[in-house]
Amino acid sequence: MHDHIPATGTVHWIGAGRSTGSGLRELCDRANRVRLWHRGVERAERRLAELGLTGRAEGRAFTVQALDAELAPGDVVVSMLPPPRHAGLLRLAVARGAHFACSSYASDEMVAEAEKAAEAGVVALTEAGLDPGIDHLFAHSLVREARQKLGDNPADIRFVSYCGGVPAVPNDFRYRFSWAPRGVLNALRSPSRYWHEGRLRTTEQPWEDTVQYTIADEPFEAYPNRDSVPFLTAYALPAAWRPQTFVRGTLRLPGWRAAWEPVFAILRDGDQGRIDGLADELAARYPATADDHDRVVLAVALEVRTDDGAEWSGDYLLDVVGDDRESAMARSVSLPLACGVSDILADRTPPGLRRAAGEPDAVERWLAFLDRQGIGGGRDMVRRPPSADPET
Repeated sequence: MHDHIPATGTVHWIGAGRSTGSGLRELCDRANRVRLWHRGVERAERRLAELGLTGRAEGRAFTVQALDAELAPGDVVVSMLPPPRHAGLLRLAVARGAHFACSSYASDEMVAEAEKAAEAGVVALTEAGLDPGIDHLFAHSLVREARQKLGDNPADIRFVSYCGGVPAVPNDFRYRFSWAPRGVLNALRSPSRYWHEGRLRTTEQPWEDTVQYTIADEPFEAYPNRDSVPFLTAYALPAAWRPQTFVRGTLRLPGWRAAWEPVFAILRDGDQGRIDGLADELAARYPATADDHDRVVLAVALEVRTDDGAEWSGDYLLDVVGDDRESAMARSVSLPLACGVSDILADRTPPGLRRAAGEPDAVERWLAFLDRQGIGGGRDMVRRPPSADPET
C-alpha cells in the first residue's frame, strides 16, 4: 500500500451539464488550477463564460485519451458525467495516482475500483452531492445528537429522509426534469427496500408505495428510493435501536402520481424500446429553460423513544429555489461536491472509498461551508434540529 499521495491543487472537472454550477466557481477560488472538460473546447469556454469564469479555468475537449495525457499524480478528477461513466474515470485516476470525486452512489464496479485506490494512496469520494450527499450530513448530525441525549439504549425510532427536485411554479406534469429523463425513468424501475411499521418492506415499483407527506405545513407526495436498509449501519445507528420507520425516498408535488400514470403504464410493460422512446419524448416535451425555475426540497427527520419512555426528535430542512443565474439543483449538487474536493485538496481525506462526511468534525465543517454559501439565494435554508432534553 502506498502512502497518501498529496494533492497537487489541480482539478479536472469532467462534464458541464445541468448539475455544474457554483461548486465549480468555488473551486476556482480554492484550487491552483481548474480545467473544465466538455464536448469541445468552444463549448467548454462558452460554459465558463455563462458561469462568469472566463480566464479563471481552462476549457478542454474531453476524451479519455486527452485527459490521460494531462493527468498527473495528485490531481483531482471530478466526474459530472452520467453514473455509468464514473467507474471508467475512477479506474483512470487510480492508474495515474490521481484522486477522484463524484456526487453519485457508489456502484459495485466503483467499490471494486476503490479498493485499488486505497492501495494506490488516492481518494475515491462518492455520494457527495445533494441526495446522496447533504442528506448524509443531516442524518449523521441527527443520529449523533440523539445518541448524546439518550445513549444507545433500546429504543423505537422513526427516520425519514425525503428529497426532490420540483418546478418552482407547479405545472400540469407536476415535475421539472433536472437530469436526463432516461435516468429518471431508470431510477423508477429500481426496486426499493425500507422499514415500514416495524417490518422490512420491498416493492418492485416504488411509485406504488407513494404516500402523502407534509413538510412545514406544505403537502407533498413521497415514495421510497433504492435500498434504505444499508444506511442503518452507514449512519451508525445503535444496534439496540429498532426501526419502526426507516426510509430514504423521493419528494414530488401533490398530483404527481396521477399525472404520471401514462408513464407508469409504459414502465410496467417493461419494453426497453418503448421506455427509450418515452425518454426522448419527455425530453422534447418538457425542456428545462432559463425562465423555468426549479426548486429543491430536502427534509430529514429522526424521532427516538427509549423503552423507559425518554424521547428526542430533530429535523433538518433545506429548501432552495433556482434563479436566472443558476438552477437550485446545480447549486445544491455542486456546492457540497466542491466542499468534498476542497477537503481532498487540503489532504484531509484518507485514501480509499469515501462518502459525504461522517466524522463529527467533518460533518460540522461541511454544514458550516453550506451555510456560508447561502445556497438558498442569500437565505439560511439549513435549519438546525431542535435541542430537546429527554422527557422522562
